[in-house]
Amino acid sequence: MPLIPKARSSLDLYEPINVLKPVAPDVWIVDGPQIEFGFGSMKLPFTTRMTVLRLRNGDLILHSPVALTPALRSAIEMLGPVRFLVAPNSLHYWWVPDWKAAVARADVLAVRGLQKRAKRPIEVDRLLVGRDSPWPGEIEMLVVRGDVLTEAVLFHRASRTLVLTDLIENFEPKRVHNWLFRLLIRLAGVADPDGKAPIDMRLSFCRRRKALQLAIHQMLAWHPERVIVSHGRWYEKDGTAELRRAFRWVL
Repeated sequence: MPLIPKARSSLDLYEPINVLKPVAPDVWIVDGPQIEFGFGSMKLPFTTRMTVLRLRNGDLILHSPVALTPALRSAIEMLGPVRFLVAPNSLHYWWVPDWKAAVARADVLAVRGLQKRAKRPIEVDRLLVGRDSPWPGEIEMLVVRGDVLTEAVLFHRASRTLVLTDLIENFEPKRVHNWLFRLLIRLAGVADPDGKAPIDMRLSFCRRRKALQLAIHQMLAWHPERVIVSHGRWYEKDGTAELRRAFRWVL
């Protein structure tokens, strides 16, 4: 289903939005506007978050880009040239074409199957497959395949920062204005402080449980200090412990 920008927020956003926020050396996040995820006639609100990684040569990676604004583009380009736009799964792509149109020199990297599932045209320069990182030695990559969603996980070695999108969701109920959505996030198992993959995604890994276990063990072996997620509160410390907690359903 498409991710649809929404003007009026029904969530407490992670203000300020559309502003670079330092996380670690060469790592920033940008909290973006609210979007809606559509299930038929039901539209549920989600916060958005982009991660910006800077390589040793100064090039920038925009992971799960948020909405493009002139001020945000200017702020980012002060850090270095934007060279890579990453659509880490088949849901986190909506604003990639806008950034590509603005920064033509940037390559679009995406998981397999995105172009078929995307609800707007998107050109892909390179597929993210297996553990073939486009930035060996600096950023590890691991593609986790599921029946519902395939996600490319990035690990920034120098800062020990793991970057996820939907494999962990961690909504803070106090930030949600709608009582029905608060109930749904609890039923789905994605409520802070015990965020994890939503129940439908967990069930979708039944046939790939062993492969998922191997992927989680690899993430744990990286010993991340922090874990950035796209929806809800991210983990600024104790990243490895948070991974064990969030994936206890499969370990």
